[in-house]
Amino acid sequence: MTVIVTGSAGFIGYHVSHALLAAGEKVVGIDIVNDYYDVSLKEARLARLEAAGDFSFYRLDVADREAMMGLADDYPDTDRLIHLAAQAGVRYSLENPYAYTRANVEGQLVMLELCRRFDGLKHFVYASSSSVYGGNTDLPFSVKDRVDKPISLYAATKRSGELLSYSYAHLYGIPSSGLRFFTVYGPWGRPDMAAFIFTKKILAGEPIQVFNRGDMQRDFTYIDDIVAGVLACADRPPVLADGDPPYRVYNLGNHRSEKLTDLIALIERELGQKAELELLPMQPGDVRETYADISESQRDFGFSPKTNLEEGIPKFIAWYKEYYGA
Repeated sequence: MTVIVTGSAGFIGYHVSHALLAAGEKVVGIDIVNDYYDVSLKEARLARLEAAGDFSFYRLDVADREAMMGLADDYPDTDRLIHLAAQAGVRYSLENPYAYTRANVEGQLVMLELCRRFDGLKHFVYASSSSVYGGNTDLPFSVKDRVDKPISLYAATKRSGELLSYSYAHLYGIPSSGLRFFTVYGPWGRPDMAAFIFTKKILAGEPIQVFNRGDMQRDFTYIDDIVAGVLACADRPPVLADGDPPYRVYNLGNHRSEKLTDLIALIERELGQKAELELLPMQPGDVRETYADISESQRDFGFSPKTNLEEGIPKFIAWYKEYYGA
């Protein structure tokens, strides 16, 4: 059987694809490989996937309807579609909003239409985000919370993806699971994320921008835990129950909220250098704290994050030094 993974040149998509290949799966990777961040990093990820197993790659836009529908003809044995391609980042959505509606809304719709073409599809798993919780101050964030007040365009597009998936599960019986990721970090990570930015600037002797003057907390989640959650979820599709469609939404987080200043201190310790802090006000669309309630993902597919920040940051720093020769 075939597993299609979109966003396979991206951070999470690369790691999920690599884990599937290691398990002997046949993986078809889809990615547009845009220049939102360093393309050479994406190409390096792809090179490792091509050497890792039965991996076929297509440089395509997930919102390209004609190209995506062709996959149904080429890979009719697809039984899982893991849709991780997206335009990420809260702050960039203020600069280029149309990139978000195309990738995150149109792309989601095209993927759902693609799902309808596979007779043997068992599960559609897709990336959502903790950003959908908006300015919610009730902690930890629960999938039972209302999420109808997004405070960024990025959040609005990810919530739109959830709603589209619900409607297709209802109309066509497509088993769908949305995964709300909480601040994922680790080796081969995204250069626009805090751990990556801080590491790069500290090594260069440049000041790091610290928003809300450092009064921020995040549920930092290590990539290996996220991958374990994605794969466990993919193997356990939701079913029709009590008249409800086969649709679920889950939180994938570390189930602990940690201070941004603690993250900075750990990076300083691993680099052996102090950071120069540029304390700034809160940015538009940002939130002060995130914290995941993972009870549903624990119950339904045994999600159990194992890596805390003190263990994960040294692994990230070790990779960064090796990859960049720092």
